Amino acid sequence: MYTWHVTFADVPAVQELAASAQARLAGLDGLDLAPGRWLHLTTQDVGFSDETTDADLTAITGAAGARLAAIEPVPVTIGPARVVSEGILCWVAPDKALTPMREAIRRAIADVWGPQRVPDGPDWAPHVSIAYSNADGPADAFEAALDGEHSVAAMTVDAVKLIRLGRDRHVYEWETLASVPLSPSP
Repeated sequence: MYTWHVTFADVPAVQELAASAQARLAGLDGLDLAPGRWLHLTTQDVGFSDETTDADLTAITGAAGARLAAIEPVPVTIGPARVVSEGILCWVAPDKALTPMREAIRRAIADVWGPQRVPDGPDWAPHVSIAYSNADGPADAFEAALDGEHSVAAMTVDAVKLIRLGRDRHVYEWETLASVPLSPSP
């Protein structure tokens, strides 16, 4: 699958946030903890790799670069870690702060393929997953482990990456194809 992500392998504050919450969850059954290098914020899907040509990816990346040049870097706060039905995640605040970035990418895809081929809907809940549920069952142990966890990470989103994504080993892994910066303030 080709998709756009914000990634955090080189963002110490997000790495520390995830590591702290994961330490509280260590040893509990029912979760696959996301390794630090694979922490990400899913932003916008493009399409399956067998249905997307290299020429389309080049055109979409170029269109995204042009549109993202009009978007300034976005300061956000990530966290604290919370239990949800699919695992453990950290919400991104302020709410909708990253929507202009995502909309620029959606418009770039529409520039190339037309609006009818833009995957996903316009509604989006930006988050960083730090663990994925791998079993059905009560979440009481996870809630108890995270009780009192209030840590957050402050950072500025200044780029988004086009990646080739897979999930063959219980966590998402990818190859970065392009990193597109948001426009720095003059």
